[in-house]
Amino acid sequence: MHSGIARALFELFSSMRFAISLLTILSIASVVGTVVRQNEPFNAYLNQFGPFWFPVFEKLGLYSVYNAGWFLVILAFLVLSTTLCIVRQTAPMLREMRSFRERAREASLRSFAHRVSLVPAQPPADAVERAQAYLAHAGFTSRVADNGEGTLLAARQGSAGRIGYFLAHGAIVLICIGGLLDGNLPLRLQVWLGDKHTTAGDQVIANIPPSARLGTGNPSFRGDVFIPEGRSTSFAVLGLADGILLQELPFNVTLDKFHIEHYQNGMPKRFASDIRITDRSSGQTTRHTIEVNHPLTVDGITLYQSSFEDGGSKLAIKARSLLPGRPGVLREIEGVVGESLAFADGAAGFSYTLEFTDFRAFNVEDMRGNEGGQGDEGEAAPRGMDKLQRHLGSGAKGAEVRDLRNIGPSFTFKLRDPAGQAREFHNYMLPIEQGGRWFLYTGLRDAQADAFRYMRIPLDERGGVDAWFAIRDRLLDPAQRDALVARFAARSFPAGRGQDAMREALVQSARQTLGLFAEKGYETLGGFIEKSVPEAERGPAADVLVRILQGLAWEAWMLHREAGGEPPLQLDPARATFVNDTIAAISDSQFYGAPAWLQLDGFEERHATVLQATRSPGMPLVYLGALLLVLGVFAMLYIRERRLFVLVKPNEALVAMSSNRRALDVDEAFRQHVEGLAAMLGAPVPASEPRESA
Repeated sequence: MHSGIARALFELFSSMRFAISLLTILSIASVVGTVVRQNEPFNAYLNQFGPFWFPVFEKLGLYSVYNAGWFLVILAFLVLSTTLCIVRQTAPMLREMRSFRERAREASLRSFAHRVSLVPAQPPADAVERAQAYLAHAGFTSRVADNGEGTLLAARQGSAGRIGYFLAHGAIVLICIGGLLDGNLPLRLQVWLGDKHTTAGDQVIANIPPSARLGTGNPSFRGDVFIPEGRSTSFAVLGLADGILLQELPFNVTLDKFHIEHYQNGMPKRFASDIRITDRSSGQTTRHTIEVNHPLTVDGITLYQSSFEDGGSKLAIKARSLLPGRPGVLREIEGVVGESLAFADGAAGFSYTLEFTDFRAFNVEDMRGNEGGQGDEGEAAPRGMDKLQRHLGSGAKGAEVRDLRNIGPSFTFKLRDPAGQAREFHNYMLPIEQGGRWFLYTGLRDAQADAFRYMRIPLDERGGVDAWFAIRDRLLDPAQRDALVARFAARSFPAGRGQDAMREALVQSARQTLGLFAEKGYETLGGFIEKSVPEAERGPAADVLVRILQGLAWEAWMLHREAGGEPPLQLDPARATFVNDTIAAISDSQFYGAPAWLQLDGFEERHATVLQATRSPGMPLVYLGALLLVLGVFAMLYIRERRLFVLVKPNEALVAMSSNRRALDVDEAFRQHVEGLAAMLGAPVPASEPRESA
């Protein structure tokens, strides 16, 4: 019973169908691994696929296909199946390669698709000798035997082509073993057995527990080495699921200088790292330069130039107040990316921790089809394949024309309240032109998994934001509201014209409109209209409230100019558009969730390099397997095995030929051999006999 089960399992695992099924699954998995970007932060996948599909794909291991457990298991079974297939086929194939088939019978030869009868002019003994000489000259190895029906010359040519079978199958085994060795299999075994546990990535190296540290003897790994300029490290960070492991390196890496060059549109053209490698055992130091496509191998560990990040740039920032009644600059801040500082004001009643998380001197964005600006009516929402392609990786990029522009420096920071809750902000330093107007963009999001929502602060005619802040303060400050409303009403209905009742009604409407707008902007006004105005009259009512807001904003702008000793302006379409943009930005600022807007005034950039450190013991096996695979395929395709039989009888020589593959040149080769044998035997060349299936 057990013998039968073992034989059945052997037949299954060594069968070609089983191996092809495994290869098919691996091919599909490889397609998924090409389409879906691999080893991205989990927050990026959550943004792409949403809360429903994100955990499904996570359980399937699609975010790291080539290191997924099921992928490695299939790879191991493919190694087993291919190895058993080689073992199963070796003996019969070697016998076939050594065999001449000298016991072939005449009836069998006459059933060949390629056969012909010749009438030699010599006696049988001389005919055998002449035929044997021709076969040797034509590159055949032959053997002579008496099969009882005559003298049979059995010859073979190209039997070495069967070696391609062993080379190709052996190559698959080597490549799969190399993939297993480089697929974090030893590391995953340690994790599965409970010896190692991942830890959170947002902590200092000194606090990482021993259970999340890997020694220098780890046979294979692939991790990132983050080094700011002027600093050194001896650790690589390995991402595993939603945590990390710390890989110790046998040497220290010091970044002396990071070089970066850009194209005119701001895209990186070249980046490289000048580093020093210090051996931790001998203390010997060597200097190297690593750049893209020029890696460095030290002690069996290869360092690749992967990317770059901010390494602690110094930022000069002005905190401009968003508190009604407290206009101007609250304070000037000197910040360093990666550090935190207190951001509090007892008089204003707020207390935060300001955390600088990132800085980018270049931001290359696709401005195609975005002339309307963020927040305007832009392109239609993507559908079908357009929507799907937004989630696909480099293997699915379509041929689309993009308008890439460098829109200047930006920095990212968090404001964390005393309860530990944080909001993240992303502010650009330079204005961005949209539809002929200029805006300063400031983005915010409540959670890392969310996308940034941007508020656009319009620039005034002098290219600044002072007008927007002044208008906002006058519209939202209760202490200035009555004076602004009175000025607006007086300009709309001057005194002495018998319009006192209308002016007073406008005062009440304007005061109520400002009160509602000061709560949550357009959202509060919309809610008021839905509750208080019949549905048929909501459109005209909304137009009235918007016109009141526009008039109030214009008066606030003129008051700001008067306070600065500037003359009033004449209303024109461009200034009316500025007023509308100003009101929209003020409405959005009600949801900004911060007491100030941080404006970047200057910076001193400091880079950090990101190197990828890999130890790949399977790489030589993969390279060797690739070479053997090429040789094996070449041998199987271009070394043709052919067998030629000459059965010499009195007054007849039967010539038959077989080939392991039917090709176009088989007929021509057989014709040439027949002509050559006929010439050697002094026999006329007969007409071709009809072809029959072998």
